[in-house]
Amino acid sequence: MRYKMHKAVKSIEIPYDDLRKMQMIMLEMLIEFDRICRKHGIKYSLDGGTFLGAVRHKGFIPWDPDADIVIMRDEYNRFFELCRTELDKERFFLQDYRTDPNYRWGYARIIRKDTEYVRAGHEHMGSMNGVFIDIFTMDSVPDLFIARRFHRFLCFCIRKILWSKVGAKVHPSFLKRKWYGLLSLIPKGTIFRVRDMIAAYCNKNSESELIRHMCSPHPKGHAYGFPRKLFDDLAEYEFEGYSFLAFRDYDWYLRSIYGDYMTPPPPEERSSHIPCSHYKLTDPKFQ
Repeated sequence: MRYKMHKAVKSIEIPYDDLRKMQMIMLEMLIEFDRICRKHGIKYSLDGGTFLGAVRHKGFIPWDPDADIVIMRDEYNRFFELCRTELDKERFFLQDYRTDPNYRWGYARIIRKDTEYVRAGHEHMGSMNGVFIDIFTMDSVPDLFIARRFHRFLCFCIRKILWSKVGAKVHPSFLKRKWYGLLSLIPKGTIFRVRDMIAAYCNKNSESELIRHMCSPHPKGHAYGFPRKLFDDLAEYEFEGYSFLAFRDYDWYLRSIYGDYMTPPPPEERSSHIPCSHYKLTDPKFQ
């Protein structure tokens, strides 16, 4: 998600050759994630620009600096436990709030060791950094309309509090920087305990109509979530010469997020949505 930042926040432009090498490092992590999931029958889907890239480019969008995956909470919990023994720890690190005490985001990441990728405005965060892929976890949404609205409000609050340590530095508004500074005093552990309690309560309804990622905004028209049935029908998609899983109904899903997704944006808008202040790469190793 792109957002306006304080003018003091500086970013650099990544040359295309380095961006392409970064994408190959992300492909290395996608292959490892897929290997573990297929071995143990875990459902997942490519998501966001990665899914769009699979459909439109059969690989990464040429200017895209990240990779996204979406998975249900119970499946992610299985994956988390399996990583204790299955993940190649010489190359990769599974990052969430339980494995990195300074990590404040409501989704997990796999990070490629021996790399660096520092997001502009995040230099003070203290969490482990590197070239990464995002793993977005979906939870059940209440079926009752009023409960859905309250759930969406709670998700908004949790997201803003977790982001507050960044907002206190990068938001262009002086007053909002001060407000985020106050929010950042709320202990991270408290927020994650609340998030996990809400998720556990909602996930008791394993047949709810909608699911959503609690710590990420959803597109207009799907503010409460996406249909759970998307996970009932997955298909294979070619991506950089490999095969990965994603929702079979790609047209409905991508159109819901991007509108006319097959038409690339104009050249002036083909830039990274993740501003970077520093990076270091390594050579990817495919197995």
